[in-house]
Amino acid sequence: MAFAQASGYTNLNTGVFSPVIYSKAAQLAFRKSAVANAITNNEYFGDIANQGDTVRIMKEPEVTVKTYARGTTVAAQDLVDADYQLVVDKANYFAFKMDDIEEQHSHIDFMKLATDRAAYRLADQMDKECLGYLAGYKLTPATTDTPLEGEVADTVNSTVSGTKSNSGAGSDELLTANKLKKGDFGNITTSSAADHSIPVAARLPGATAASTSTATPLQIIARMGRILDQNNVDSRGRWIVLDPVFIEMLKDEDSRVLNADFGGSGMMNGLILNSLHGFRVYQSNNLPSVGTGAGTTGSANQNTNYGVIVCGHDSAVASAEQINKVESYRDPDSFADIVRGMHLYGRKILRPEALVSAKYNAA
Repeated sequence: MAFAQASGYTNLNTGVFSPVIYSKAAQLAFRKSAVANAITNNEYFGDIANQGDTVRIMKEPEVTVKTYARGTTVAAQDLVDADYQLVVDKANYFAFKMDDIEEQHSHIDFMKLATDRAAYRLADQMDKECLGYLAGYKLTPATTDTPLEGEVADTVNSTVSGTKSNSGAGSDELLTANKLKKGDFGNITTSSAADHSIPVAARLPGATAASTSTATPLQIIARMGRILDQNNVDSRGRWIVLDPVFIEMLKDEDSRVLNADFGGSGMMNGLILNSLHGFRVYQSNNLPSVGTGAGTTGSANQNTNYGVIVCGHDSAVASAEQINKVESYRDPDSFADIVRGMHLYGRKILRPEALVSAKYNAA
């Protein structure tokens, strides 16, 4: 009963006059922004939308330039044709059913609510898998049929998808020189293995010299930009994806670049800033996270708990969806409707020289 009553009061004692009322408005769960489609090349989608599961992408042939002198016999070079494959081999699905009696007597449209949620989960799963892949990590296999909302890529990827687009890349299809770690920052003089994650702290107002124990957020972003510059990556179409821990330190950074309202009009599909050192800045909770993540502090030499951020160019990774459908049908064994959906997609690193990652932890 909704209201308390005095001891001995027996009028309308059953409480029927004050029934529980169920709202027709359901509380929707918060949803993460998906950024994979915004930072990958989707131009190959049409090639596999209707048939086939593989796109063979031709590489630009290399041409050798030689010194010429008068009378030199010119020998024509044989062009080498090479390609790599974008394979559609990632699939996820959902299925649930609603009994006719449950549907008839429900005060809200559970079918629509569940379908909307399922569609979001399919997109979110692709986003986590793609962001992990292009940063060099993979999802840990789910221990239940329904992965937890917080599941992220946390295992180093050691499986090549198809063929490497660059023979110098590792088994994760990335270039070792493009994976930043503690030893890449000469100002950090604390002793430890150079492959530890980068201890990061904001450069606070009044600082007159670079820290000898940490790197700053803008220092890392500038280094990532320099690597892209040295690899002749086009300055147009660059992006960077950061997690909330890194974003917080970036907001604390002593920089007039961020004195204005961070993000302007707010988060739109993960995009929070149109230009920072030439990058479109995205925020995502789907970036790789090892152990307890980047927010774990208290150690300058950390290789157990850290996060990973990544930057690149729009042409660095290709992604394509082949099947993205939701359908319903009658359950042959009961009076119920079954709703199911499937998402089939593929992704491929095309230009590892245009991807730079950094593993870090908050110092």
